[in-house]
Amino acid sequence: MTTLFSMPVFDATVVYEGNELFKGKGSAEQWAQRLSAEIKSETTVRKIGTGWAICGTVDDVECQWGIYGQRLKRIDQQQ
Repeated sequence: MTTLFSMPVFDATVVYEGNELFKGKGSAEQWAQRLSAEIKSETTVRKIGTGWAICGTVDDVECQWGIYGQRLKRIDQQQ
């Protein structure tokens, strides 16, 4: 079985402060729904600079996900 984290993300991206993010809110929301099902926790999207990141909580820790090498990747919290 292939997990969400090994599926390629073919959506348009932007780079902001060294993090690759979703270019459009709609794309981020679609991936947020998939991620939510995978981690069994609610997710949302948040505008960060010129792009969109997926936000959620895993094991009581707030997390953000962007894109790295066409895969979802946790990124550092933005201030």
